[in-house]
Amino acid sequence: MSELFGRPTAAELVAAVAEFLDGEVRSTTTGAVNFHALVAANALRIVERELLDGRDRPDLLGYADESALATAIRAGDLDGRDTEVMRCLRDLVRHRLAVAHPGYDA
Repeated sequence: MSELFGRPTAAELVAAVAEFLDGEVRSTTTGAVNFHALVAANALRIVERELLDGRDRPDLLGYADESALATAIRAGDLDGRDTEVMRCLRDLVRHRLAVAHPGYDA
């Protein structure tokens, strides 16, 4: 994807803005603005990790997306496959945590 748009990549742009907020903005502000700059920088770092995430998406037991999987679970379509469902849900949570909060599951 980066070859299509060249440099800087979307991830590099997001990282630069996060660094600006965390560095220059936070070092020259206090109170609510400082806190909001911290929150915005952290959100941008999550976006950066999502853009750079090269891992395969967790297996959704043959469903097209998480919404379809959730609907199947609610409908009881996966009853009797509890071990598979729990493994799938754990993999989904680990994948999300790896992006949103790296190192949390270590």
